[in-house]
Amino acid sequence: MKANVLTVTDGRTDKTYVLPIDAGTIRAMELRQMKEGAEDFGLMTYDPAFMNTASCKSSITYIDGDKGILRYRGYPIEELAEKCTFLEVAYLLLNGELPTDNQLKEWQNEVKHHTMLHETTKKFLEGFRYDAHPMGMFVSTVAALSTVYPEARNVLDAENRRRQIVRLIGKVPTIAAYTYRHSKGLPYVYPDDDLNYTGNFMNMLWRMVEPKYAAHPVMARALSVLFILHADHEQNCSTNTMRAVGSSQADPYLSVAAAAAALSGPLHGGANEAVLRMLDQIGTKENIPAYIEQVKAGKLKLMGFGHRVYKNYDPRARIIKWAADQVFRVTGRNPRLDMALELEKIALEDEYFIKRKLYPNVDFYSGIIYQAMGFSPDMFTVLFAIPRTVGWLAHWDELMRDTEQKIARPRQIYTGVMERHLPANRPAIQASAAV
Repeated sequence: MKANVLTVTDGRTDKTYVLPIDAGTIRAMELRQMKEGAEDFGLMTYDPAFMNTASCKSSITYIDGDKGILRYRGYPIEELAEKCTFLEVAYLLLNGELPTDNQLKEWQNEVKHHTMLHETTKKFLEGFRYDAHPMGMFVSTVAALSTVYPEARNVLDAENRRRQIVRLIGKVPTIAAYTYRHSKGLPYVYPDDDLNYTGNFMNMLWRMVEPKYAAHPVMARALSVLFILHADHEQNCSTNTMRAVGSSQADPYLSVAAAAAALSGPLHGGANEAVLRMLDQIGTKENIPAYIEQVKAGKLKLMGFGHRVYKNYDPRARIIKWAADQVFRVTGRNPRLDMALELEKIALEDEYFIKRKLYPNVDFYSGIIYQAMGFSPDMFTVLFAIPRTVGWLAHWDELMRDTEQKIARPRQIYTGVMERHLPANRPAIQASAAV
């Protein structure tokens, strides 16, 4: 029987080391024993952008990028999107199992109980300029909740953590809706506990003078599916940020705000907006072949294709195509969708893209759907942040329970000047002259 170890010979010293292999990994600290001399620090790994480094163990989300597999707690994303509501999936991510009927009813009531914002928080939102970006308002307001719930600092108390988790899941749609209303100069709409999670969000966004807002069931279901697809995605940039900030035992409001700030970047949560800009740049289906040639020549980029993890078709993109079909049956077909379908067809048949494993990702269709539903592009990242809050909190809670984790503190390779000194004749600053 083969030993589950890696045997390494250090060519500098000719010493041999046996490193245990666990779940396809070796402990980076095992390399520290490899030294040229007693005063040597030992070897480190150098891995810019964490291309091949596992920073934690997690039981939440499983991804096989080569096979195009995404599972939450073992359940295929396709089954969850087809058969579950968003709050069911949120419960699954946080608790490890799908809720029973009674657990789901209790969970829904808990979340609804925490949808209201403190009136002072509304006044905080009113301090933003009329043209402030919704994502900046969202990040700032979530962070401000840290001052409203100071008990959240007790992050090692499991019951307290759960209370803050439910609060955040209940309040982020309200904050998101209020950022939209603020940007439009519209009065805020209070949550309606008679509506489901996505229906209530749409009520707070779009209710005007009608006594009761009823979201179109197809649109509300499509939004729920989109929320499920965006709820978690393993150790992405924003989740890694949530864990890094959370490792200092910062409270969950500040940690979620930091994660949302990471999400706001165009290389992360803002990618679907870039797809819309690309489709507008192409203009018509007839211009697609010429655009493809420009991409091959390295003059332009094909937005919405390729992924750091997936080297196959992003499973979420398939589901979003289905959701797009449902939405456009209600809103009428968007010319951008026809362009996107044609662009995908050409790219998937072209050897250039096949060889590079550039397949459509979740961002390729999501922006088109959001726009068809009535959202402006500056709201896209905020929409992403609502469901991803659940994933961030699931990882944060897991982090708090992980006895192996400490405060995040990566090493570096120093490349600067090793040592130098100020001129010996330079006088010391006297107290009276200090500035």
